[in-house]
Amino acid sequence: MDNKNPEEKLNEFFEYMAKFSEKYPEIGSSFMNLVGNVMQDGKLESKVKELITVGIAVGLRCVPCIYAHTKAALSLGATEEEVMEAASVAIVMGGGPGMAHVAEVMKAIEAFAESR
Repeated sequence: MDNKNPEEKLNEFFEYMAKFSEKYPEIGSSFMNLVGNVMQDGKLESKVKELITVGIAVGLRCVPCIYAHTKAALSLGATEEEVMEAASVAIVMGGGPGMAHVAEVMKAIEAFAESR
């Protein structure tokens, strides 16, 4: 089991992202430019965008993303309660699509059970 704390894991992630960017500078700089452009204040404040990314990171199960965007959201003034509420939305979306696809399973059973 990994004994590193979230800060150590996040630092390790950034260390390898830097190595990747050194080896593949066009990809690394293009990605970072995209991140910078998208995450700046616009119609939505950066804090809100970071809260959105926390929920997405939970939904995608991206641990380094969870750490990075939770840290960023907190640094932009998000409260613990706001971060947890954003993360909780992922629970809804993680369960909702599964429920939506249950209907497709039911349709398949109806269609294929008749042809047995």
